[in-house]
Amino acid sequence: MMVRIQVNQESCIGSGQCEMLEEETFVLDDDTGISQVVGTGLLPADRAEKVIDMCPGRAISLTET
Repeated sequence: MMVRIQVNQESCIGSGQCEMLEEETFVLDDDTGISQVVGTGLLPADRAEKVIDMCPGRAISLTET
C-alpha cells in the first residue's frame, strides 16, 4: 500500500536522516537546512513508517492520500 508523507518544517531539525533513507523523496534545502518532500511524496507504507520512526525531530508524518 502506498501512503503520502509530509514534513512539518517548523519541527524539522535538518539532521538529514530522511534524505539518507529516501533520497528520491526528501531533500534538505541548502539555504534553510530544512527537509522538503520532492515529487509526489508517495512511499510504500513500510518505508514511510521507517523514515517517520528515524526522524529525530518527529517532523515527518502521513497525510491524507
